[in-house]
Amino acid sequence: MKIFRNLLLSPIFLFLMGISIFVVLPGVGQSLPSPTAWQRGTMIPLFDGKNLNAWYTFIQDRGRNEDPLQVFQVVDGMLQISGEEWGCITTKDPYDNFILKATFRWTGETYGDRKAKARDSGILIHSQGMDGGYNGIWMHGIEVQIIEGGTGDFIVVGDGSTSFGISSPVVHKEPGNARVFDPKGNWERIHGGRINWYGRSPKWSDTIDFRGKQDVEAEVGEWNELEIQAWEGNVAVYLNGKLVNFAKSVRPEFGRIQVQSEGASIAFREIALFPLLKK
Repeated sequence: MKIFRNLLLSPIFLFLMGISIFVVLPGVGQSLPSPTAWQRGTMIPLFDGKNLNAWYTFIQDRGRNEDPLQVFQVVDGMLQISGEEWGCITTKDPYDNFILKATFRWTGETYGDRKAKARDSGILIHSQGMDGGYNGIWMHGIEVQIIEGGTGDFIVVGDGSTSFGISSPVVHKEPGNARVFDPKGNWERIHGGRINWYGRSPKWSDTIDFRGKQDVEAEVGEWNELEIQAWEGNVAVYLNGKLVNFAKSVRPEFGRIQVQSEGASIAFREIALFPLLKK
């Protein structure tokens, strides 16, 4: 496994807000790939309940390692993210070919213009370019969304170019002809926008405490197990043991990992990375 790679990719500040470029490929209804040809390596404890030594902070309008409000802090063995300011923790090193396991729960408080909206956070993988390259907040990457009713959605937090993109089997559903993951759907490629997890409610609304009929996520205050498997351009997302989303031909295939602060209080008791090694 090549954990460390050169990230000398020039950022392109041409992200088109709300616009997705996609290509439709024939539906195949085939089995999705899995990392069966790989073995799990020794765990890298990105967060082990003790410190944030593997990370640095980046907060909007403050920059790197400036966190006077302690948006990110370790308390009682947990990573507490207040959500009071928008930003992220970012791994000091880039990674490729891994399984990332994160155990999280919502802790209640919401802030600012998201005070009455769905609790929101997320993990970005394969992140490249400048800190704050996207809206002055995050490095560009591929987001696995953590939000009430939508945990497991993919969002391409790209720069408007083909350097960032994913392909997934989808069906289109209301509202808004949204793309929703379905293993029997047609493969579509996007370079911006989102692909919803398979059970996202068509009645989803951006309101606090939202829950859909098929939600896999636990109730607020209860722990959730999120697992992201990433290998050779594939990404599979499991929430509480269920496959909720899948993408292939993911670009880029490597990069840093970011955990967001986005207006809601959230706690992590573990973030562990297992390198995947060819058998």
